[in-house]
Amino acid sequence: MSDTTPSAVEPFDAVDVIRTKRDGGRIDEGALRWMIDAFTRGYVADAQMAAFAMAVLLNGMERDEIRVMTDAMIASGERMSFAGLGKPTVDKHSTGGVGDKITLPLAPLVAAFGVAVPQLSGRGLGHTGGTLDKLESIPGWRAALSNDEMTAQLRDVGAVICAAGSGLAPADKRLYALRDVTGTVEAIPLIASSIMSKKIAEGTDALVLDVKFGSGAFMRDFDRARELARTMVELGTDSGVRTTALLTDMDAPLGLAIGNANEVRESVEVLAGGGPADVVELTVALAREMLALAGRPDADVEGALRDGRAMDAWRRMILAQDGDPDAPLPVAAETHTVVAPRDGYVMRLDAYGFGVAAWRLGAGRARAEDPVLHSAGIDLHAKPGDRVSAGQPLFTIGGPDDTRFARALDSLEGAWELGDAAPERTPLVRERIASTS
Repeated sequence: MSDTTPSAVEPFDAVDVIRTKRDGGRIDEGALRWMIDAFTRGYVADAQMAAFAMAVLLNGMERDEIRVMTDAMIASGERMSFAGLGKPTVDKHSTGGVGDKITLPLAPLVAAFGVAVPQLSGRGLGHTGGTLDKLESIPGWRAALSNDEMTAQLRDVGAVICAAGSGLAPADKRLYALRDVTGTVEAIPLIASSIMSKKIAEGTDALVLDVKFGSGAFMRDFDRARELARTMVELGTDSGVRTTALLTDMDAPLGLAIGNANEVRESVEVLAGGGPADVVELTVALAREMLALAGRPDADVEGALRDGRAMDAWRRMILAQDGDPDAPLPVAAETHTVVAPRDGYVMRLDAYGFGVAAWRLGAGRARAEDPVLHSAGIDLHAKPGDRVSAGQPLFTIGGPDDTRFARALDSLEGAWELGDAAPERTPLVRERIASTS
């Protein structure tokens, strides 16, 4: 229950804070910390915080303001610590995309080198998939762990992927819900403080950010994605968390699988030393960043995929959370394959269109409380740059039945294109950003 009863003396006034930012001013540290705290305890009303969020969207914040706001969000809840583990901790955060299953092979791969990976993950909403939804395709696997269970698994296995507890940065949870309904989701200071407050509160020593740009990304524009990445790297650095970021392309889906169970299958292929080249490339690139920050710069990442060490860590991680790594995964009962109408090159597979199609098939959710269909999804048979012949399969949609196929296919109209010449290949990892201070 909110505490809306004013204390004897509130040291600041919300209207003054709002006016300062509305007029492009800099908010003093004390006032900004108070604003976040007073909103968390219900003294600052939703309407006032919505006005503040809009002022931030329009006028931005200085680096120190973002640091203070993030720290105030962290202070609103618990702060975890893994200091007693006896090994370095490093986490990874992705801003989300289509076919982005990298966390699944990445966490056990990094853990294979004696580094702890505390991966607090979320569920999908809209056209981007959720890591927990994917893992729940595995029979018996559970996302909810206590802090003690999480610590024990990090000590024994080295990697854990689980749901974040409600105690981390509760101020962010309230502010995030408000941003969603007030048109202020895009404000970079608010995005950065939202992501980083939870990651810093998680207690990791180091953090690698996978910031995506392009059609299927939250930040479609490269320059804005770069600004977000720089802001988050600065926040991590200012808070004592060693942080780097990779800017990665999300114009086309990542890998060949989009969905839940089929993305788990693809992740296991990578852990077995195979898998699509782009998934392997990004997994290896992020693993190298994580291991360098954890003091293992010379780790033979590709070797751990080839020789089974990463797969062994995966199996231990799944078993520790009551999952059966050998159990059959859900398979689509009904499928429909779209074939190439002519010879040519695949010019484009629009990540957003394919993400929406997978969502309409039931692989994602429109509301947080909606269930997902673990067998629903899309398997790609060709990627941009591949040459195909008339009648050759391009992609297959699938699910427990065919009732959702028509709407999914509607969203794929115009989402793919064939041409007579191979398109120019662009790098998957466009840029690396590290702290300059």
